[in-house]
Amino acid sequence: MTEHFDVSAVRTEFPVTKRMFYLDSAHQTPLAGSIRSALNDFYAEGHESAGPKPVWLRRVEQTRAQVATLINASPSEIAFTKNTSEGLNIAANAVPLKAGDNVLLIEGDHPNNAYAWLNLKRKGVEVRFIPLTTEVATAETFAPHIDSRTRVISLSHVTFHAGHRHDVASIGRLCQQQGIYLIVDAMQSIGVIPVDVQRMGISLLAAGCHKGLLVPQGLGILYVKEGLDELQPAYLAMASMAKPPADYIAQPDDLTPRKDAGRFELGNMNLPNLHALSASIDLISKLGVENIEEHVLELGDRLIEHVDAQAIRLVGPRTRGNRSHIYVLDLPATEWTEYLAQNQVRVSPERDGIRISFAMFNTIDEVDQVAEIIRRRGAQTKEARAVE
Repeated sequence: MTEHFDVSAVRTEFPVTKRMFYLDSAHQTPLAGSIRSALNDFYAEGHESAGPKPVWLRRVEQTRAQVATLINASPSEIAFTKNTSEGLNIAANAVPLKAGDNVLLIEGDHPNNAYAWLNLKRKGVEVRFIPLTTEVATAETFAPHIDSRTRVISLSHVTFHAGHRHDVASIGRLCQQQGIYLIVDAMQSIGVIPVDVQRMGISLLAAGCHKGLLVPQGLGILYVKEGLDELQPAYLAMASMAKPPADYIAQPDDLTPRKDAGRFELGNMNLPNLHALSASIDLISKLGVENIEEHVLELGDRLIEHVDAQAIRLVGPRTRGNRSHIYVLDLPATEWTEYLAQNQVRVSPERDGIRISFAMFNTIDEVDQVAEIIRRRGAQTKEARAVE
């Protein structure tokens, strides 16, 4: 395996690696030392001076610029939210949909994306679930289902349940040709797999920050493509107004929202986590997202070798360009999750088995050791069956 960055140095940032095999970053990433330090510095400022809020707000804008650089956007196209679900709901309520319009989703994608759109059925919007019949979704997956009333295609970049990496760029080209909004859930990809909103043709993107972006729960990002002025916020606050009243007295005759993504922000933000996000993007940028991607794919290569040798079915994609850092093994979830936890292996039960998800701090040696732990249980099971 080629070392794309100093993995041993990265592991010193994550003390959890000394205690267990942490293979559950698709659920939540452990806290890195440098990110914890950023949080501690923020809390120290608040403790000692009740907070230099103007300084904190300047840092928010610096973090906004960092996020924009990470996904190839402009700072004015970035808003901060609570999480992915809030971002998707903002998007669903911002798109000017009318009764009879339809939205295309992938069957079995994350339910919170579905619920954001299903909530619009009360307004007469039709939601169509498209079955995934190929390894990943492409433009060809959606094209036969588009008609004159199709307004939106929405899907995850990387799926939570088996790590499919959909061909968002081809879908983006299709949407541009058809005048359709493309709304993407990047929760599982951002920080791990390169995300380029311009190359992918994305209209809006929502993501939380507690997985690949390494930040505690409670912060999300929303990308809104510049020029989509028809997208209007469902809620208004001073922060979202083009001309907020200096005297703090609402002006009923001027409800014009900002033209940038800030029109979807509602004021006070998760300032601690925004400080943490700045530190996390520093760490990710130092390593390089492309290097992180190559690292987790090589870990996946090794895992696939092991599961093939043990005749364990891999649930998700096998093709390198179609997979990511998430791998689901067709093993009974409840009993295997418990067994692995007893052997200090942290994974998640998933709808089709156990989910192993890699991060920048995992190693080939860990993959080999966990594969041996799995092999031992498989051997014990075979012996028990032979005795019966």
